[in-house]
Amino acid sequence: MSAYDAAMTDPAPQSSPTRGPAEHAVRDQIVEAANDCFAHYGYSKTTVADLAREIGFSKAYIYRFFESKQAIGEAICGARLEQILTEARNAVDAGGSATDRFRRMFRSVNTLSVALFFEDRKIYEIAALAASERWGSAQAYTRSLQDMIQEIVRQGRENGEFERKTPLDETVRSIYYAMTPFIDPLHLERNLDLLPDAQNEVTGLILRSLAP
Repeated sequence: MSAYDAAMTDPAPQSSPTRGPAEHAVRDQIVEAANDCFAHYGYSKTTVADLAREIGFSKAYIYRFFESKQAIGEAICGARLEQILTEARNAVDAGGSATDRFRRMFRSVNTLSVALFFEDRKIYEIAALAASERWGSAQAYTRSLQDMIQEIVRQGRENGEFERKTPLDETVRSIYYAMTPFIDPLHLERNLDLLPDAQNEVTGLILRSLAP
C-alpha cells in the first residue's frame, strides 16, 4: 500500500464508484475540474473539498457522483489509458504481418507513455499510483494490452510466423513482462535514458523468441 494513502484518500459514505442521478454533464464537469486541479497541484495535494470549491459545488454533492477522490482519479486515469489503447489499436490495425503488428503496438504504447510522462507529469503520477495500488482502471488496461498481445500471437501462430509449442497464456504473460519496463508508469521513469534503443532491442529479442 502506498505511503501516500492517508493524503490521497477522502472518506465517502457509501461504496459504489458513482452515485446519484446519471447527469453526465455534471459528472463530466467534476472530472474536468479535477483533471485541471490534479494537473496543477498534484493528486496528493488536492482534496474533494478543494474540487468542490473550484467547481462551486458542495462536497456532499460531489459525493452523489463519486464515492471518493480515488473514484475521480479512476475516471481520469481510465480515460487517459483508453487513449493509449485506442492509438495502440490503430497502430496494430495498420500493420500487416504479426511481426509488424507487434512492432507497431509496442512502439506505440511506449511512445505514448513517454509522451504522457513529459507532457502531463501530474496525470502520469496518477497512472503510477493506479498501477501501484492496482486500481481497476490500471488492471483493465493491463488486460486490454494482454488481449492485444494474444491476438497478435494467435495470428503469428496461424500463419506460421511464431512457434506453437509454448502455451499461449504463458507466451502472452512473458511478452507483457518483457514489455513492462518500457510501458508501465511504475518502471518507465527509471528507463527513460535507455530509450529508444532498449525498446527496439527488447522488441527484437521477443520476436526472435517467437520464431518457429
